[in-house]
Amino acid sequence: MTLFSIYAVSLLNLILAISYFVLIYQRKIRPSLAMWVFFTLAIGMSLFTYLKDGQNSMWDNILNTTDLFFVSSVAISVFLFGDRSTRFNRFDLFCLGIVTLVVIFWLVTQNHLITNLLVQAILVIAYFPVINRMMRTGENHESYLLWGGMLLASVLAMLSVKGGLAVIYTIRAVISTALLMAIMRYTDLRKKSVPVEKEE
Repeated sequence: MTLFSIYAVSLLNLILAISYFVLIYQRKIRPSLAMWVFFTLAIGMSLFTYLKDGQNSMWDNILNTTDLFFVSSVAISVFLFGDRSTRFNRFDLFCLGIVTLVVIFWLVTQNHLITNLLVQAILVIAYFPVINRMMRTGENHESYLLWGGMLLASVLAMLSVKGGLAVIYTIRAVISTALLMAIMRYTDLRKKSVPVEKEE
């Protein structure tokens, strides 16, 4: 089951990365640049501190390992082909400030365990920009199919994780993705319930 989990998660994240690139390039979805930049920074640091904390292998936390490739490729795709609505706003910059503080904490203390746990908090904060945009605009520009794929990858990764930090990372991913999809659904339902004004 371990090998199945590693191959399945790796393949899913590769397919998701390609799908995001195509949909962003075709302007069919408009992901938040801030969210994917936060993901890239935090997931990179999460993997680094995980590997430094004990004798962990990158295959012991396959979701974290393949997520780094996935999220960085999406961030690049959004940066190159996303429209202006995907760019940073003041709220995004505030979140970026929090990320910076955790990076400074790690540089000063070199405490891999606490930094890794703080990074998991950052990975929750990373969802805030896209949630804020959905609440502010009343529109959902995210794909259920793609986020469903990410949720499936997180669940499959549970079959191969090793170590407490890897378990925390994977469970956090499952819960965060499921909650975001619920908010996406709520946003879509709220938009449908708003009556459309007829032009006279």
